[in-house]
Amino acid sequence: MRVVVIDCGSGNLASAERALGQAAGRAGVEADIAVSSDPEAVARADRLVLPGQGAFATCANGIAAIPGLRDAIERSAAPFLGICVGMQLMAERGLENVTTSGFGWVKGEVARLAAPGLRLPQMGWNALEFRRGAHPLLDGVTPGDHVYFVHSYGLRGYAERDVLATTDYGAAVAALVVRGRRAGTQFHVEKSQEVGLRILANFLLWTPGPDR
Repeated sequence: MRVVVIDCGSGNLASAERALGQAAGRAGVEADIAVSSDPEAVARADRLVLPGQGAFATCANGIAAIPGLRDAIERSAAPFLGICVGMQLMAERGLENVTTSGFGWVKGEVARLAAPGLRLPQMGWNALEFRRGAHPLLDGVTPGDHVYFVHSYGLRGYAERDVLATTDYGAAVAALVVRGRRAGTQFHVEKSQEVGLRILANFLLWTPGPDR
């Protein structure tokens, strides 16, 4: 399996690469994992992972600055996993600093969290809330399991069917989104220890159906 961790100039690339290697070993998957911004490598990949840190616009512009990269990502038929800002880029637009177009794979926009009385960024461990059996990516994960978040912006105006798990931070925050073969976690799977490795292993084993 060829797994490409997409380098858009912003993200925990080495951490994501290491975590994917650990997850592949646990899942019994023979995987060639590479960090790359080469559109041809993206086009050949069997799995795509897009980590992102910082501002929505910075990550989007980083992809746009590499000729052919955005097109290769959009055309790929491989299962996709966005991490943190990588998940946010799946939305229609981001409103951080300036309005920036996303991929538009899921409905909604990325805006500053409404968390009255709570500090931003949301930084640390928080519980996942979801229905058991909601999706293969959550196999072996238990509602209430904790994962690691670092973010001040989140998805709003989303379609309920696209959000498979939420967390509570003053209000429900979209934590895991899935549409077709594309998924994203607002939390950092690569920093979420056992739960994160379980989700990454599930991603490597995932065969998306017509809807999910």
